[in-house]
This record gives sequence, C-alpha cells and structure tokens, in this order.
Amino acid sequence: MSPLAYFAPYGVGLGHASRLLMVADHLKQEEINVQFSSYGEAVSYVSMRGYKCVTVSPVEFAWSMEGGFSVKDSIANLPVWFANFSRQVNQETRNLLGCNPNIVVSDSRLSPLMAARLLKIPSVVILNQIKLLLSPRLHDLIASRIFENIVAEFLGSMWAMAERVLVPDLPPPYTLSAHNIWDIGSTSRKLEYIGFASPRPHINKEHVIKITNMLGLDRSRPLVFVHVSGPVQTRPAFLKVALETAKKLDPKIQFVISAGNPRGKSHPRRIGRLSWFYEWCPVRDEIFAASDLLVLRGGHVALSQAIQFGKPVVTVPIENHGEQLGNCAKIEELGAGVMLHPKRLRPERLGDAIEKVLDGSDYNKKATELQSLAEKLNGIDNVVKIVRSYL
Repeated sequence: MSPLAYFAPYGVGLGHASRLLMVADHLKQEEINVQFSSYGEAVSYVSMRGYKCVTVSPVEFAWSMEGGFSVKDSIANLPVWFANFSRQVNQETRNLLGCNPNIVVSDSRLSPLMAARLLKIPSVVILNQIKLLLSPRLHDLIASRIFENIVAEFLGSMWAMAERVLVPDLPPPYTLSAHNIWDIGSTSRKLEYIGFASPRPHINKEHVIKITNMLGLDRSRPLVFVHVSGPVQTRPAFLKVALETAKKLDPKIQFVISAGNPRGKSHPRRIGRLSWFYEWCPVRDEIFAASDLLVLRGGHVALSQAIQFGKPVVTVPIENHGEQLGNCAKIEELGAGVMLHPKRLRPERLGDAIEKVLDGSDYNKKATELQSLAEKLNGIDNVVKIVRSYL
C-alpha cells in the first residue's frame, strides 16, 4: 500500500494552498499519495490541480465592504466560528479515520492538528502567524496589548501540538513574519526556519521576452506589476485604485494588473497605451521577472516571492489585518519597499509611492541582498524532506 500524506491548508486566499500544492507535486513524482482537506476558494483551486480535496466547514474572518478586516462582524461571528471549528475537528477526525494517513501536514489550521493528536497520527504545521494581532488603533490600549499576549501564548501552546513547527521564512533578523511569531514562550524553542515555501524562480529569458513582446511593452520605460490578492471581499477597492493609478501614469510608467480571480478570463485587455489588465494572469512569473516594481498586498507568500525575484515592492495590506500589517512593516524596516495605509489609499498616494521606489536605488539594492539570502534556503525542498521522513 502506497504511503499517504494528508494536507490541510487554510482556505481563504490561495497562498496556503499553493505552497502545499508545490510540496504535493514533488511527492507525486515519488508515487506518494496526497489527499487535501480545506474550504473556500482553496477547494476549487486544489481540485483544479488534480488532487482530491475534502470540503470542511469554513472558519474565517469577517470582511467589510470597504475591503478591510471587520472587528465588529468578526466578534459577532464568534459563536459560528466555535461551532464550525468543532465541526471541523469532527470532520477531520472522520477523514483521517477513513484514509489512515502516515502524516498530517497543516498549513495554518488547528483542527487537523487536534484530530491528528486524538488519533495519535504524526503531524507538522507550516505557520507564519502565531499571534492574533489586533488592529493598530487598539494597540495604544494597555489592556489590548495584554489580551494580545495572552491569546498569543494560548495559540502558541495549541500550535505546539504538532511535532514540528515549520516557519516558511528567513531566519532572524530578516524574518518577514517577525511581528507575528517572535516572543512567544510556548513555541519559541520549537520554531524551525526552513526558507520561503514558494516557487523558486526558474524563468526562461526567451519566454519572458516573448511575453513582453506579445504585450508590446516598452523596455525603455519602467514596468509595474499590480497583483491583487486576498479574500474576495477585499479585492474590489484595491483593484479600483490600481486601475485609476495606471490610467494616470500610463504611458510614463507601464502597468500589468491582475485581479487575482482564478475563475476569471486569462486573456489580457488593454487599459492604456502600454498597460494591460488580467482577470487571472497565467504568465504571472514572467511578469514578475520583467517588472521593475511589484505592488502587492501583505500576504506572506506574495512578499516572499517578491524577495525571491529580487524585486522592490509597494505594499497595501488589508485594513486591520494584523498579520499583513506586520509583514509589510518588516519589509519597510528592511528597506525593500514602502507600505501604504489601506484606509488612506488613493490613486495619487499609490502613484507617489510607485515613483518614490522606482527612483530610489537603495530599494533595489536591498531587494537584491534579501534575494541572495533567500537563495540559500529552499523551503519547499525542506518540507518535502520532512514529510518524506515520516513515510
């Protein structure tokens, strides 16, 4: 009987699922079976890649129509969260009993770890957030900071149920997720920095030239790639500002904008003299490689890919999203980009930030330095080796 690995990525957005899919593709080549469990967009994304994915009850945050994290609605949803989390644990327990895997690999989900612990199945977790960071406007309150630390220690003890806690990031002091994982006693000794768990750039230069020629891009002008991502509700407001910014700066600056919709059309349409819009960009890596600057949310996977490509960034974290705010603040501290506050995002502000980074050679220099550090660690290969060790 072939060995089986059970993968359980967080279901909101595609970053968590995408890195486990890369691990699954490596294992598949060795005839190791992989079964997935998730919810939300991740289910269709995993299924589209040809893997079996069991759907479980969703446990996710609430988002406002303006594209930010809604504290009020999230608190109101707590009873639903706890109910669905309990359902998740039951569902995952049944799933594991049904397929009897050799190893459970969770990406930022607690319920599979609890089910694995109950059934005495080895488990590892890939994690770049332990703290549940509160909104910055609440951070000035001492009571809020105390609450945040108490919750962090509790969550840390829960994540520590896994035999190994893998951090898909650079080691200190260059850790992007530093604000989200450092200084937690219950897990500090268990953290293993494995390097970025995102695709290593293997770009064919001829293919890049072919794509840029197809789009009619002018190599004498800077190219900016705006990659919209995150929960569905958070995308429209960011996308609208990005499109308006492109119209103002084209043709001085060329833009390629992706709406990040995996079910959208993959054919580009022109939005200016030299700029293009994709609902879903099938040549994202090639555009990453050709670009002079990336405009991204603050997701860990997207930012780690930017570093692997050696590109400076302008970040627009989701409003009140503690993890993204922490990631973006660290990128700015490291000197590889500029962070814009999402609530004050306007085409003029985005345009000014883009021009500031394009005109500053220090941003490019720092991005290249971080790229060299990232090349020394291969997160995907390290996860594959760890999973294989259990099989």
